[in-house]
Amino acid sequence: MDLSNLESNFQAALPSNVDNVSLRYVCEQTETLTVRKHIVQPVESKQDRGVMLTVHHNGGLGYAATSNMSISGIREAINRAKSWAEMSASRSVFGAEQLKMSSEKGSYSTPVGTPWGTSSIRDKLDMLKRINAVLPIDDRIVEWYASLMSVDVETLYLSTTGGHIHQHLRHIAPDMAAIANQGTNTQRRSMGGRGMSQQGGLERLNALQFESGALRLAEEAIQLLEAPDCPEGTMDLILCADQMMLQIHESIGHPLELDRILGDERNYAGTSFVTLDMFGSYRYGSDLLNVTFDPSIPEEFASYQFDDQGHKAEKTFLIKEGILERPLGSNLSGSRANQPGVANSRASSWNRPPIDRMANLNIEVGDHSLEQMVSGIEKGVLMKTNTSWSIDDSRNKFQFGCELGQVIENGELKHIVKKPNYRGISATFWRALKSVGDASTFEVLGTPYCGKGEPNQIIRVGHASPACCFADVEVFGGL
Repeated sequence: MDLSNLESNFQAALPSNVDNVSLRYVCEQTETLTVRKHIVQPVESKQDRGVMLTVHHNGGLGYAATSNMSISGIREAINRAKSWAEMSASRSVFGAEQLKMSSEKGSYSTPVGTPWGTSSIRDKLDMLKRINAVLPIDDRIVEWYASLMSVDVETLYLSTTGGHIHQHLRHIAPDMAAIANQGTNTQRRSMGGRGMSQQGGLERLNALQFESGALRLAEEAIQLLEAPDCPEGTMDLILCADQMMLQIHESIGHPLELDRILGDERNYAGTSFVTLDMFGSYRYGSDLLNVTFDPSIPEEFASYQFDDQGHKAEKTFLIKEGILERPLGSNLSGSRANQPGVANSRASSWNRPPIDRMANLNIEVGDHSLEQMVSGIEKGVLMKTNTSWSIDDSRNKFQFGCELGQVIENGELKHIVKKPNYRGISATFWRALKSVGDASTFEVLGTPYCGKGEPNQIIRVGHASPACCFADVEVFGGL
């Protein structure tokens, strides 16, 4: 769509009797290619496009979305949003007059080396076929696949307060897996269900070792088939970056969402063990724990310069030297709670209002190599790649499982073990952090599948982390 026409239509549709209006245009194009057991699956291609109108009027807040982006379509949506604002004005727990609609101006585009469209579908399928040819290294590999997903998102934010923000984000989400079976024993090695998603073009696949890593995954699937169960007991635990992603997501990210702390998610996804009085003083983790909200890493999956309410995003510490400093709170929830927040008001589509979401939530690097972390452990387990998760509705007690484990004895990595699991309590687990990996253990990862909100919103998030070592964790196997 010609965005200059959209701007003209927005200006022409504005009524004179409304306080403030913003328009958020979203055009999302997705293409998914998969080859499973040498067979090309149907190519999935879709485009989703429309606008969300937000109205602040007489202290009320209202939304209305439409795919009709003509002057009449936008005007009708503004009128519906104004009606909702008028109805909400006397019923809201927080007056919209206390909110400032963004007047920011700017633009951002994902740096791309090799755009998705410069390679034909045939060439990309040929890559997936080559991976499929590598994965079945043994008759016990009974299932395998390789897949690529591209998501191209263009947005435009306009407001009657002068806001004008254009962003173009390009995402690539590779995936592959090899599943081995012998009798009742089934083992899987994968990329974590698109857990290695990034922003950028096809050049990111080399950085993620997409094609070159296929043989290693297949070999590890067979090794797991022949491996003993993970040992049981209380011991040291090293989580590699691809499992730290899940640990950060579930036991830091979701508990720190301010709308959840305020009770907005209570009916659906639960609350949080974090309370408002904890910010500024609560010891969330050991002195080694430093967690940042950072939408500025170009290749990370949820990078941007402005959130969906037009507020500028900057790197911000949420936890510094173990102390909880601020929540994942947008302009709206931050104003409600009188808490400083971050630019994390995000929506999954043009037809959803933005809510408090994780974007890039990262752990800052430490000073230990993996070898140094291992050398300091008498008895422990190293774990990679999440395969199962369970956490209570206050995001506190959890139990997570991984695809692959490796025993550590007397400072040395030993044999591989299957079905490694561990459990803990968020409020104490992070205080057991005893060492944080250096840049050599650091990986930039992400997932397209974070769900939250009613109606549900599935959104992309990024997590970058080094490997981390925790003391005295309850470890077990066999599930």
